Amino acid sequence: MYKIAKENLSALFRLIAESQELYLPVKTAEQVNFGVWSEDAQVDLDTLKSVKSPKNAFFPQSETLYTCVKEGKKIQIEPEALKEQKFVVFGMKACDIQGVKVLDNVFLSDPVDSFYAARREHGTIVAMACHEPEESCFCKVFGIDCADPVADVATWMIEGELYWKPLTEKGEALTKAVAELLNDADEAKVEEEKTAIRAIVEKLPYSN
Repeated sequence: MYKIAKENLSALFRLIAESQELYLPVKTAEQVNFGVWSEDAQVDLDTLKSVKSPKNAFFPQSETLYTCVKEGKKIQIEPEALKEQKFVVFGMKACDIQGVKVLDNVFLSDPVDSFYAARREHGTIVAMACHEPEESCFCKVFGIDCADPVADVATWMIEGELYWKPLTEKGEALTKAVAELLNDADEAKVEEEKTAIRAIVEKLPYSN
């Protein structure tokens, strides 16, 4: 378990973006959606739900599969290259990750969607627990634990510090890449945070 102060997150984002694409919640025109990180991006990790689902990073609403080039009477079909650039989706909630799992069941089953598979192979998910779920949330109904998201890396924002826990090989690799900015942390505060979040969920109108 590691942690990093909230004021140092810009340095963390910068370090990640040096070697791979970084998508995270960005506020534009009073709306929060997942977009590409840049130095002048207005990052918003506090908003509980983005307007559009971050699963678009893995399954965009539209994409080019091939290009047709006409030369005289001949038509040449050029397939689009598969995703090769590694990328990180930072700040996904447990419910959004469940949405990706549903897509996995469809597009990674035979016949495999090679475009989707390439994105899943090169993408690393950094999940963020929901500090204070809202009344409209219904994660528990679907067996989702918003206090303990399962992804490549799980994070919790507690008292101005981001707690960071790698859960997979991809998560370990990303942790190693940003290790210079992370400090060792005790899991006790995270366990307290989980308990507090679950207590909120139990009181929500859609929990049962």
